[in-house]
Amino acid sequence: MTHVIDTGVSAAGEPQHAPPRLTVVVPTRNEQESVPLLLAQLGPAVGPLNAEILFVDDSDDATVDEITAAAVDSPVPVRVLHREQRARGGGLSGAVVAGVRAARGAWVLVMDADLQHPPQAAALLARTAMREGIDIAVGTRYAGGGASAGLAGAGRQATSSGATRLVKASFPRRLATVSDPLSGLFAFRRDAVDVERLRPVGFKILLEILVRHPAARVAEVAYTFEPRQAGRSKASVREGFAFVRHVGRLRRSVAGGQRRLMRMAAFGAVGASGILVNTAALYLFFDVLGVHHLVGAALATQFSTAWNFVLTDAAVYRKRERIGSWSGRAGRFFAMNNLLLLARLPLLQWLVLAGVGVLTANALTLVLLFLLRFLVSDRMIYRGGEAKVQRRDPVRVLVDTGSTTAASPAPAAAKKRSVYLPYRYDVAGTVTIGSQIRLPELEFFRAQWVPDADVDIAVRVGDVGRRRPRRRAALTEDPGERGTALRYEEHLGRLGANFRVTLGPPITVEVGPLLARSPHVVYTNVVEALLRFVLISRGRMLLHSACLELGGHGVMLSALTDTGKTATILRLLREQGGRFLSDDMTVVDASGLAVCFPKPLTISSHTLRAVQAEDLTRKEWRRLNFQSRLHSKGGRSIALMLSRFNLPIMGINAITQILVPPPKYSVDRLVPCRLGSRTRVEELFIIERGAPRLSGLDRAAALERMLVNTEDAYGFPPYRYLAPALRIDGMDYDQLRAKEREILAGFLSGVRTRVLASDCFGWADEIPRLVGDDAPSHTVSVNSLEAWPRWGLRPGTAA
Repeated sequence: MTHVIDTGVSAAGEPQHAPPRLTVVVPTRNEQESVPLLLAQLGPAVGPLNAEILFVDDSDDATVDEITAAAVDSPVPVRVLHREQRARGGGLSGAVVAGVRAARGAWVLVMDADLQHPPQAAALLARTAMREGIDIAVGTRYAGGGASAGLAGAGRQATSSGATRLVKASFPRRLATVSDPLSGLFAFRRDAVDVERLRPVGFKILLEILVRHPAARVAEVAYTFEPRQAGRSKASVREGFAFVRHVGRLRRSVAGGQRRLMRMAAFGAVGASGILVNTAALYLFFDVLGVHHLVGAALATQFSTAWNFVLTDAAVYRKRERIGSWSGRAGRFFAMNNLLLLARLPLLQWLVLAGVGVLTANALTLVLLFLLRFLVSDRMIYRGGEAKVQRRDPVRVLVDTGSTTAASPAPAAAKKRSVYLPYRYDVAGTVTIGSQIRLPELEFFRAQWVPDADVDIAVRVGDVGRRRPRRRAALTEDPGERGTALRYEEHLGRLGANFRVTLGPPITVEVGPLLARSPHVVYTNVVEALLRFVLISRGRMLLHSACLELGGHGVMLSALTDTGKTATILRLLREQGGRFLSDDMTVVDASGLAVCFPKPLTISSHTLRAVQAEDLTRKEWRRLNFQSRLHSKGGRSIALMLSRFNLPIMGINAITQILVPPPKYSVDRLVPCRLGSRTRVEELFIIERGAPRLSGLDRAAALERMLVNTEDAYGFPPYRYLAPALRIDGMDYDQLRAKEREILAGFLSGVRTRVLASDCFGWADEIPRLVGDDAPSHTVSVNSLEAWPRWGLRPGTAA
């Protein structure tokens, strides 16, 4: 039997009716000496988080009386869930589950009552958990500046370390990003944890949560495990045996190795038949038709790929294990085999030069790559018997509260580097950027008159990260005197795609040598994200949209990535004239003003039909055909798919951009046009593919659609790890996003928004006749605004 004691009052004596955002669950058992000390520190620490404290008590002493007495002075509501003797199943883990069921907050923080989990560290952990994109935050003693000083004696230290090694070896994939899976200090979003799936036993409820929720996104917060303030440990040999048995049960409950071996055997049988098809095709091309053996191997691969895909799709994987459409799976299957072909051909040539027959050498290369083909197919093209979402995020996120000098010293620079910023930019008169790397996307905003010392964002080249390789990518948040530093490191040590952002002012971005050679990646994946939020802090928004003036009317287009927006803009400029302001991003403010952001246009495969630039050479046209396909939606979708695995995805992206630069051209080289500086937007068209239709969109719906379209432009890693950790001009990520919503709502208040769908890329045919009919009366032509190129309009200034 259980019963709840609810103090129901704050320190001021006022009733608490509004539900809290956070529930702090504190399991207690005979803790009457600790709870007054705990409440005195915990209440003030979690008070700013809109929290309540819920004690789940299994005590036989006066713990409940002590809680009730101390709660009177608490600045947050305090409740007690007391479990009678016969209702104490599951031990401490059972108490936590009972507390979660009784919690009123959307977030739950679990901690001990003996002050070994410092209240200030617990509050920081809760703040980290409540960031966007985090499901579970784990307090760690074994990463960054964390320490386990409170484990008294070498015996407890060895037991804790051994238990941690045991569970990490038992669940290498599900605990890959967690250094302290047995921590008793953790927080989680209630909606992300299915309490009914938990089978609580003993002390280590976090292990159960992590193992049974492999798709939950995890962050760690380093803290020092303090010595016990009062009371005594409840650990015992009996609890140890129960823990080992529980680990065994958990391991059996998630085992899938036997099913994977069966799939591998079936995949191997199909692959063996494919080798026969490949060998027969190569014999035809090489021996019969006399084609060069490398060309013959490439052609034979297409035949065997088609054979293997049909059998694999129909026989190896059941219908519920398939991802996407048949054509989508076929495309990914062919892409995989042709990428592996690039690795096979050099090996094939080497074997042939070594005297091995062509057919034998070809078969050997196919066999050698079998395991890689299976793993890619099983995890990327098909679901491999598991739901698509059942995969831990590959990037480790750590908030390091320890001293950066003691816990994670900055690596010594390999050589002295200049700090001068030779490239400086003034974006819309609102944000200034200085860089040691030329940023082609910002070339239009070059402003060498901006003083080197006065830039808002400084981009420099340096040695970022440790020298040794690491097992997985990591984003580490470090405190510092100059501001919080966010450090992203990939697998290859200093050779990888690493960067460090120090949240000044000014904001300083330091990139490693690999990223410095790929300025497009530096801008798109790092600088533009920072620019977005600095603009928000200054009253403007970087809106994912295209903008131009047609007949004196400000017209904006928005769409999800690779819908056809760029092709539509090019056709409108070529056929209707007008002034170009932007294609990918537009700077807007709450008054309805749009300021140009003329980045070079990225030409994707379906945009080629709209390009009729006589200025392009034949070599550029041939290169453009290849580049546009590699950097189109298909290429990005493969990259996004790879980002779900433990790969140095940003480094792969940087190397790809170095070898095959993206097809970027200034708009006036692709079509004859004039540039505009700013306009007041009257018409917004959200273009879609589908059955032709034109429909209005109310302001609330338009606001949500534009926010979704804008967020869609920032999908590539490491944005989803970097953005929630930003704090600019005193505003955190949630506050910045709320202000962005306000700016966009103000901008849309004077704009007519319509959805325009087409099944033949025909938006450019329809928009000219739709612009201006019943147009708003506040039209302001670009010619009546301040002359180009001066940026006279600042945020909050009327046009």
